[in-house]
Amino acid sequence: QVQLVESGGGLVQAGDSLRLSCAAAGRTYSYAMGWFRQAPGKEREFVASITWSGRTDYADSVKGRFTISRDNGKNTVYLQMNSLKPEDTAGYYCAASSRGYTLRNPAQYDYWGQGTQVTVSS
Repeated sequence: QVQLVESGGGLVQAGDSLRLSCAAAGRTYSYAMGWFRQAPGKEREFVASITWSGRTDYADSVKGRFTISRDNGKNTVYLQMNSLKPEDTAGYYCAASSRGYTLRNPAQYDYWGQGTQVTVSS
């Protein structure tokens, strides 16, 4: 069993930066980790993912602005978000997949955190 706890969300202005953290409890060796977001009335969408070895994948909407990373020793995944835009406003969710490779489909993730809210004002 894996438990995920996100932190670092908040209210910021357009152009600001935030760093989200996702602390995992339990065995995540070889797991791929992902970040997803969901705005009110919209489906959950892929943001970024990273394999155990550090291979990454990004949604086009965040490429060049967001960076996903992980510290395997601390069992923690990060999402550095720069140049934030109002359209980035959403609940951000961390997820873990035992499949190990980068995945964009939320149905292929086994564990989810409770989420952290990011609100970007214009």
